Amino acid sequence: MPGATCDVIVVGAGLSGIGAACHLLEQFPEMDFAILEGRERMGGTWDLFRYPGIRSDSDMHTLGYHFKPWTNPKAIADGPAILDYIEETAREHDVESRIRYNHRLTAAAWSSAENLWTLTVTVDGEQRELRCRFLLMCAGYFRYDRGHRPDFPGEELFGGTVVHPQHWPEELDYDDRNVVIIGSGATAVTLVPELAKRARHVTMLQRSPTYMIAFPDTDVIANILRMLLPERLAYRLTRWKNIRLQTFIFKLARNRPNLVRRFLVGHARRMLGKQYDVDRHFNPDYNPWEQRLCLIPNDDLFETIRSGEGSVVTDHIASFTESGIELESGEHLDADIIVTATGLEIVVMGGVAFSVDGEPVDFADRFAYKGVMMRDVPNMISTFGYINASWTLRADLVAQFACRVLDHMRTGDYASCTPRLRATDADMPARPYLTGFSSGYLTRVMHRLPRQGDREPWLNPQDYLGDRERFLEAPLDDGVLDFRAAAHPVDRQDVEQEEPAVLSV
Repeated sequence: MPGATCDVIVVGAGLSGIGAACHLLEQFPEMDFAILEGRERMGGTWDLFRYPGIRSDSDMHTLGYHFKPWTNPKAIADGPAILDYIEETAREHDVESRIRYNHRLTAAAWSSAENLWTLTVTVDGEQRELRCRFLLMCAGYFRYDRGHRPDFPGEELFGGTVVHPQHWPEELDYDDRNVVIIGSGATAVTLVPELAKRARHVTMLQRSPTYMIAFPDTDVIANILRMLLPERLAYRLTRWKNIRLQTFIFKLARNRPNLVRRFLVGHARRMLGKQYDVDRHFNPDYNPWEQRLCLIPNDDLFETIRSGEGSVVTDHIASFTESGIELESGEHLDADIIVTATGLEIVVMGGVAFSVDGEPVDFADRFAYKGVMMRDVPNMISTFGYINASWTLRADLVAQFACRVLDHMRTGDYASCTPRLRATDADMPARPYLTGFSSGYLTRVMHRLPRQGDREPWLNPQDYLGDRERFLEAPLDDGVLDFRAAAHPVDRQDVEQEEPAVLSV
């Protein structure tokens, strides 16, 4: 569609993008918008990842959309079930007709003279240009073409197969094989019990322990409520129950870390027995929720270890060998297959090159308004979910906030909306986009993410209950959002010389 202009373009047709499209269609059925998806299918993460046993690490009553009840009896769902849910949602809201597959956004240039974004899109190897008035980034936060993959000494010596979960070979045969999984995050703890069903033995090799939290994969209360109450009411009650539970656990971990540590480590000790070295393998040297807790449904990881089908080794890699991995302790792990569950490679804004009036935008130099709009970047909202709760809880709120902004612009006949620093914000200290989290995949990229300040609305708290007020109720005429009519385009020179006036609602 060379030269086509849309009201809104949504970038990404994963969980966030499909949800945002549903909100747009509900609020603005007449709106002209499109969804750009770089891959050939919708679903994002839940279509890309195909490794054995892939599942959610959050309950589906909060990972699902607030407007679309999750009715599967399993609250911790496998990847195919989640993909079905996304596709069903898209069908029910007639979203798929809006998706442009194999359209990968590479650059976005804003013109204040035109109040438009010009987007450079790669389609089947060719570059095209699209234009839109508003840009809603729902591209997720990791690279789809590759995962994080450190170089290992002696890797070329290994005579077996090395795979990364992000690109799991469909034909990989692990029957009666020795499998070593490097890593101890959500992917690793999912793979161990699943591969152990067919492998000779599965070893999870970790440099340091991770906190494990065990929950049943079914929510008994949710299933009872669904039998007794209308579907939507049952879902709403279950959703709020689980939100409160997530919030309680997180706040308890922050306020009483030693108590939560004793509970989590104590459960591992009860499951694995007094003879097992729980302190070495399941007692991290950081506090709970400084990194994300790993969910193990029905204690499946502990059950696999108890059965002898799987094991955990805490050590450092000295070198790959022809037949496995030599550890710094001198121990050798025999392996036919090595799985590098070493994490994701994070990208900022989907790796898109942004510019405003010809000037490149470095998001590391920008304060983030409510964590979703960037200082001096007009008509753009970015979705970044929760680290300490289900991703979709925040994605839903961001989509609703975007609709509020768009409705305000339509009602007021505004052509642009731009967060600006107030005079009182001039000396505001720049703080990391996320604080209190030490996960490697975050710390590796924190210097490239936007900044938060020390006051509203420049804060980015991981707080769903507070965010409901920030996104859904707080006034838009807050002295920060600068709404301008098309008849008064922003002059860049004027912006640099004086504080722009904020138009009242």
